[in-house]
Amino acid sequence: MGGDVLSQNEIDSLINALSSGDLALKEEDGHTLRDSRVMPYDFRRPNRFSKDQMRTLKNIHEIFARRLTNYFTAFLRIPVTVKLETVSQITFEEFVNSLPLPTLLTIFRLSKDYGSALIESNPYFNFPIIDILFGGEGDVVRKARELTEIELNVMKRVSEKILSCLSYAWEDMAEMSPEIEYQDTNPQFNQLFASNEAVALLSFSTSIAGNEGFLNLCLPYITLEPILARLSVQNWHSRQAKAGWSPDNIKSLEKRLGLCEVELTAVLGETKITVADFINFEEGDIILLNNFLNNPMELCLDGKPMFRVNLGTIGNRMAVEVTGIVFEGEEAV
Repeated sequence: MGGDVLSQNEIDSLINALSSGDLALKEEDGHTLRDSRVMPYDFRRPNRFSKDQMRTLKNIHEIFARRLTNYFTAFLRIPVTVKLETVSQITFEEFVNSLPLPTLLTIFRLSKDYGSALIESNPYFNFPIIDILFGGEGDVVRKARELTEIELNVMKRVSEKILSCLSYAWEDMAEMSPEIEYQDTNPQFNQLFASNEAVALLSFSTSIAGNEGFLNLCLPYITLEPILARLSVQNWHSRQAKAGWSPDNIKSLEKRLGLCEVELTAVLGETKITVADFINFEEGDIILLNNFLNNPMELCLDGKPMFRVNLGTIGNRMAVEVTGIVFEGEEAV
């Protein structure tokens, strides 16, 4: 190839070489365009969340996953595991196209000051919960189908509890009071956001009665934009440190503890019998206990004696009157 002017054949040869990868373009400093310092960028998928913001979202929703684990274990009375698997940012169109059919979309508003977001739960998460609540063992339907109206109402109540756990996880960063706007079973018809809207997608794996399922939380950029400035790891840790055991936190903890359910059991008395006597019991047999009628009874909290009580009634219901407290190391009767 001679001279300063290229012929058409030479131009065609260069273009073919570049297309096939046999020739690399060079810059004046000797580095090629394939240099490792050149980073690819897809303008169809702009990264609007910074890495620091994504790390903060990961920290927040790891708390959310632990909260869900505790809630569902207590609510369903079986071991349940919820674990945050991935945190990524994609477009809303990619999120919708990745969802199975049928599935359950719960569209909710974070609060009056913030916009909407979505939670998607697949059948392997929904049906075990529904089956357990209806008296089953957590089985999944063999053939995928949409939820009935009754099942949708049940899952709406479950979704409300999920959003309550989400509000708890975010309380150190922003005050939220999520409310469900509506539910949908076909994501293909959902046009809540523009197709190219950037969203933070948080995927959770779930294990309920041996069934492995998934929960997806979709947080659009436009919804989180008012609080993005707070989403930094440094800010998150500083808020965690400042929280400590302030009077407000203690009051909030006492309020939550006050809503916990406990089991109270009134013990009339105790006795010891042989297995043979137990097997031969018949209707009308009298069992002698180690307590007299006029003596106080034990009132146990989750099996541990806590109070001395007298037996009585209120209307048609049995009742007890607390007469004393059982201190640690002291016998109740």
